[in-house]
Amino acid sequence: METPTATPDTAAPTRKVMIVDDNADLRRLMRIALGRQHTLLEASNGRRALALMAIERPQIVLLDIMIPGDLGGLQVLDIIKRDPDLQHTVVAMLTSRGQASDDTDARMRGADAYFIKPFSPRNLKTWIEDRLS
Repeated sequence: METPTATPDTAAPTRKVMIVDDNADLRRLMRIALGRQHTLLEASNGRRALALMAIERPQIVLLDIMIPGDLGGLQVLDIIKRDPDLQHTVVAMLTSRGQASDDTDARMRGADAYFIKPFSPRNLKTWIEDRLS
């Protein structure tokens, strides 16, 4: 059974970014792209993500829409935005679904951004830095 993981930096960064995606290679790519400026948290499904979020309180969540399990990405987004302790968390949806209606649905539910896979790691990093500054 996978345990949600945190990847701390030796310089003890103050900002936390959570990556929620079942694709381990994509999580690895994002870890490399984001570097060591932040504490990176990881989970491969919605339940594990919510459990880790309750403890760690990340400032930003990068959330795959199509994660396995009983809670998909949009359901996790709904839970985050309804929870008074989490509702101010910045959430970017990551997806291979590029229809305008999917983007609109995610934003109406409270998503702050919508990145279509494959996306530019540099653009994602710039977006994160803009939100944390």
